[in-house]
Amino acid sequence: MKKLSILIPAFNEESTITELLESLRDLSLEFSLQKEIIIINDSSTDSTKELIEKFKALHPNLKILLYNQEENKGKGAALHKAIHLSTGDLIVIQDADLEYDPVEYNLLLKPVISGRADVVYGSRFMGGNPHRVLFFWHTIGNKFLTNLNNAFTNLNLTDMETCYKLFKADILKSLDLKEKRFGFEPEVTAKICRIPKIRIYEVGISYYGRTYEEGKKINWKDGVKAIYCVFRYNLFR
Repeated sequence: MKKLSILIPAFNEESTITELLESLRDLSLEFSLQKEIIIINDSSTDSTKELIEKFKALHPNLKILLYNQEENKGKGAALHKAIHLSTGDLIVIQDADLEYDPVEYNLLLKPVISGRADVVYGSRFMGGNPHRVLFFWHTIGNKFLTNLNNAFTNLNLTDMETCYKLFKADILKSLDLKEKRFGFEPEVTAKICRIPKIRIYEVGISYYGRTYEEGKKINWKDGVKAIYCVFRYNLFR
């Protein structure tokens, strides 16, 4: 039976981590897939670690691996560790907040399980699923970064910065990833698209965005770094 590894980088997510884990506990995966949940606690200063440990103790039959970083290293570094620890045939990335709905893993899985795709991105700008109305300039910046990256990669992605990316595990593990923070998204996209005969798909997903008061962390500095990463991993490989 094939296994899906769910990778969760978590930093100060005490308000959402338990609800997310409950969603993953109750999630029914199609295609007879098993679940493996890998959480990288990125040196949280709140009760994130304790809440995860409590949930693990209450659900011993649910396969959850918790790894605690000794210092805060960033989302990319957390994902590097999670990729290394994963044992599944397929890998999906899940933020620790509640901006994305795990039920939609089944949408991402379908093109891979049917033999059509090697990588699937969940696009917040496709389809008729619910989207919370929030930041205009975030949307403009996201589309700018996606189109800039598309110009170098000759892809027609609509949402490079999406959290929901699903990979065949061997493909993701073959990449030499460097970016320790939010530069992960342009880096992994640039490197994935250079694999010969790679098949990349997109599917429309929902998006339940957060405000900064609700815990959103990405800011304009991360956008500037993302632009740098687009050039670095496409022009100066």
